[in-house]
Amino acid sequence: MAFLTEPEPPRGRPMEVVPGISRIVANNPSLMTYRGTNTYLIEDGDGFVVLDPGPDDAGHLDDIMRATGGAVSAIVLSHTHSDHLGATAGLKARTGARTYAYHLSADDAFIPDILLKDGDTALGMTAIHTPGHASDHLCFAFRDGILFSADHVMSWSSSIVAPPGGDMADYVRSLRLMLARDDSLYLPGHGPPLPNPQPYVGELLAFRLRRENAIADALKAGPLGTWDLVDLLYSQTDPWLRRAAERNVTAHLLKLRDEGRAESFDEKWVSV
Repeated sequence: MAFLTEPEPPRGRPMEVVPGISRIVANNPSLMTYRGTNTYLIEDGDGFVVLDPGPDDAGHLDDIMRATGGAVSAIVLSHTHSDHLGATAGLKARTGARTYAYHLSADDAFIPDILLKDGDTALGMTAIHTPGHASDHLCFAFRDGILFSADHVMSWSSSIVAPPGGDMADYVRSLRLMLARDDSLYLPGHGPPLPNPQPYVGELLAFRLRRENAIADALKAGPLGTWDLVDLLYSQTDPWLRRAAERNVTAHLLKLRDEGRAESFDEKWVSV
């Protein structure tokens, strides 16, 4: 699969993506977040809609305030993972802007001001519920074929699906939902913009189904634990990447179990 890369971004200042939309990349780079979380600034009359304020980092919050002049009309959340949600409370406190997010928050400590359901339209965007990476994950369809894909589809890497909040069956369904759309540009939660996204989404879906079949085939040889499957099917040696692989394997196994294709006993899994 051909992932996209980008150089180290300038820190602390917005970069125009398309006219009317810019992004500030938070200074939280890691193996899980690439160069950092993309905070999108969407021009809205005399102010800005901020989509995904990013991590709880005072410097990043100051960068958002400086780039917008404090004129933030709304705060939109794609999902409540900390690298997207963290700065929300601080930004709301400094601007008074209302928060918009999925109506069933996966974080008990966060309740949005405006509760969004699948298909709701607000701020010129249509919310699309895309669970899988997170149960409360939303993509947002914008004008001119632009879709904010957040962590559901990222250009630099496939997404982690980590139970219990992540669900592989939901993720596959959500990929199929995206594949059926005709959006022309994805703006992801991490990494560079993704033009002509449908072929890439098709590759992501095919990759997940190949991995699922490889796991199902491996179980036919006898009982295996999740780490046995990681050793068998993945090549990562970095501890963080191995942990991510184990979470994905677990998500696949739970999907296979729910479909009647695998079962577990004593922390081992077998084919059915």
